[in-house]
Amino acid sequence: MARSISYITGSQLLSIKRRPNIAIIDVRDEERNYDGHIPGSLHYASGSFIDRISNLVQEVKGKDTLVFHCALSQVRGPSCARKFANYLEELKEDAGIKSILVLERGYNGWEAAGRPVCRCTDIPCKAETASN
Repeated sequence: MARSISYITGSQLLSIKRRPNIAIIDVRDEERNYDGHIPGSLHYASGSFIDRISNLVQEVKGKDTLVFHCALSQVRGPSCARKFANYLEELKEDAGIKSILVLERGYNGWEAAGRPVCRCTDIPCKAETASN
């Protein structure tokens, strides 16, 4: 059964991102380095996403909701979310992921709405996902 991928608004994400079972996956490439990012998000650049997808599966163990985004969440975010869902289908094992979501309007919409942004260069970002 193919996994469905849904969209989540920035407001919805802001209200649930404090939960420990959520991982935010930023698939932007270089722009993450100078535009900032959503606090606590994981960086898996779209250009190398397929090569690192097994790493992502390991890094999100214990999470049941993944939220993918790129700058606008029109191409890279949804594409990587679909690649991840397909990868999980091929694994044929329960990775514990219940929901794969894409952030509407992406990072640009998140930042434009005045939501929390982190400008650290730490990998992974050590900022609290709950920071406001």
